[in-house]
Amino acid sequence: MAGDTHNEAGSLREAVIEAIKLGEGAFGKREIARALKLKGTDAKRDLKDALAALEADGAIKRTASKTYALAGALPSVTVVEITDRDNDGELLAEPVRPDRDAPPIRLAPGEGAGGKGEPALGIGDKALVRLTPDNEGGYEARLIKRLGQSAHKLLCVLRKPKSGPMRLLPVDRRSRHELVPARGEAEKANDGDLVLCQLVKERRHGLKTAQIVEVVGDASAPGAGSLIALYSHGVPQGFSEAEQREADTVKAATMAGREDIRNLPLITIDPEDAKDHDDAVWAAPDADPKNAGGWQVIVAIADVAAYVTPGGALDRGAFKRGNSVYLPDRVVPMLPERLSNDLCSLRENEERPCLAVRMVFDKHGNKRAHRFLRGWMKSAAKLAYQEAQDAIDGKGGDKAGPLLEEVLKPLWGAYFSVREARQRREPLEIDAPERRVRIGEDGKVAGVETRERFDAHKLIEEFMIQANVCAAESLEDKRTPLIYRVHQEPSKEKIDNLAGFLPTVGLKWTRGERVVTGRFNTLLAQAKSSEHYETINEVVLRSQSQAVYDTENQGHFGLNLDRYAHFTSPIRRYADLTVHRALIRALNLGPDGQTDEERSRLTVIAEEITHSERRAMAAERDAVDRFIALYLADKVGGEFDGRITGVTRFGAFVRLNETGADGLVPISRLGDERFEHDEAAHALVGLQTGSRYRLGMPVTVRIEEAQPVTGGLLLDILTPAEKGPVPKGRRRQHGGPPGGRRSGRPWKQGRKGKRK
Repeated sequence: MAGDTHNEAGSLREAVIEAIKLGEGAFGKREIARALKLKGTDAKRDLKDALAALEADGAIKRTASKTYALAGALPSVTVVEITDRDNDGELLAEPVRPDRDAPPIRLAPGEGAGGKGEPALGIGDKALVRLTPDNEGGYEARLIKRLGQSAHKLLCVLRKPKSGPMRLLPVDRRSRHELVPARGEAEKANDGDLVLCQLVKERRHGLKTAQIVEVVGDASAPGAGSLIALYSHGVPQGFSEAEQREADTVKAATMAGREDIRNLPLITIDPEDAKDHDDAVWAAPDADPKNAGGWQVIVAIADVAAYVTPGGALDRGAFKRGNSVYLPDRVVPMLPERLSNDLCSLRENEERPCLAVRMVFDKHGNKRAHRFLRGWMKSAAKLAYQEAQDAIDGKGGDKAGPLLEEVLKPLWGAYFSVREARQRREPLEIDAPERRVRIGEDGKVAGVETRERFDAHKLIEEFMIQANVCAAESLEDKRTPLIYRVHQEPSKEKIDNLAGFLPTVGLKWTRGERVVTGRFNTLLAQAKSSEHYETINEVVLRSQSQAVYDTENQGHFGLNLDRYAHFTSPIRRYADLTVHRALIRALNLGPDGQTDEERSRLTVIAEEITHSERRAMAAERDAVDRFIALYLADKVGGEFDGRITGVTRFGAFVRLNETGADGLVPISRLGDERFEHDEAAHALVGLQTGSRYRLGMPVTVRIEEAQPVTGGLLLDILTPAEKGPVPKGRRRQHGGPPGGRRSGRPWKQGRKGKRK
């Protein structure tokens, strides 16, 4: 009988799993019972027990809407956000509702490429898709409907030629379909204006018709690249009347109830062009004889919570924006200027409210203790990174020189100690130079340069990391809900891709090897002296997960930390403001802390600010692309050295060494031979000779087109393909249709294999 009972329970479990599969995540207990035709009290009790057992075993999970789904499974129809591209150029996505167990999602080839007047999907866009399991444990997605602004509005350039029809040209480089302005619409704008359009009429044949919703500005103006990026990604701009009124009338904070730390020479160290100053630092040897050689460090952060109250107009606007957006020629701030550049900015020699953490480290950089305080401070100096570094290097100027002994040397002493602990921790050490587009007084690009990285940068970065850890630890200790900064370890799929690529450059990653930051650092060290160093850095970076905000702590893989929360930049990140409020409430630091209503919404807030961050990153990246394309527009025909950073079925992406600009070499321009994408070799391979253009290969290219409006660069590759083995079943020969074209029609050979 016991065996029969066990078999019956097992059969019910299997039946329940099949019913959950059938429901595709939409079935609750009632729907499962109906699908299995279970009736009566005993049958429903057995179902309840089976569901509980399956959930305890991790085989199924209960969703927020009280339905059931297989663990790691997603509904066949779900909303996703485009998060990245793989090495082959295909779009990768994640569920909008974060699911830590969700397998990888890849859009089917060609999906989201745009068409019929619609722009292509890009990173940060949301879409409704239908999922089908693939053969690698993930999902293939097919587009049902794009969501958000790009679903119904397009940013275009209006063209009014002297002869011929007027047209609206989408600025998205992936959309090649022109639109026709509706009758009378062209009178709203001038030739060359940027206009926001909305499709108004479906046509069975020919071009679609659009209405001009808003005239944005002149597409040829110096700042057009930023405007296009902001509008294309739907970045909120400006402040509502309610926000501005609240900012203009807010009263300055007072010292009442705060700890006076004005006697400490806290200083700010920022980029030379910074206008807002979130953080100030101070350090001194620890006077405790039990901590010989130790240090005390204070990180003081602008007290934005003193001015931005939960539920107010400023709070609602800051949440909508999520973060400030930094473009080459402008900043789109999260908060109005009176707060971001004045009341909340830790200005030199001006008294300001702050939320600070005092940390004590031993001589080896191990943190012994920390304490948060709500303070009243006065910045002793505002230094640029270069100024601080010059003073330490013995080249101090009039401003930084006098601070050397009492302020800067103790800071560096504390940093060297904390750096020792960082080296033991082994965070991920990817070398990814940051390029800066330098804008002249005329608003045009004056040059593109690589930002120098000094110890001054690393000092501030490490002290901010330590303060962020303290925030997470204190809130966990007080059992206060918070938003973490989460960075998960790379997925198995990405590690497999990395392991498959490394042999092509003479390196290896043993499959099944433990995935830890130290292993990546060893790999980067092995590549340091080779020609492939930049490529390895980029491939390792692409193999990493994207960081997110979440109320569930998953640790921070890249920093190799168990817990981490953003605390140090509340002027420009809403996540940090929520952490400030949580600390104020948890530590009884004032009446303006986290409210019950905010606490109940933390999960929603985390999801939204993650989306806002990706939207900002996409806009920043696109703006840089457009400014650099403008810079290169008068260099068309010029030759530049670069490196192949991606190979896809439609061509190769090349990054120019001088500017960091990325351009496309279409597969049809690779020469007289027909090339196809070899995914395993990460190369474009000639089918007749086996010659190849591989990922990481140094090349010389000629700029054929530079489009400032779209940010696109079209390149011709001048470097001959590397020799390789002839593909099986092929004879080494010359000729054949160029570029993988397969129309079957006759070809006439021309320069670079172009069809005439």
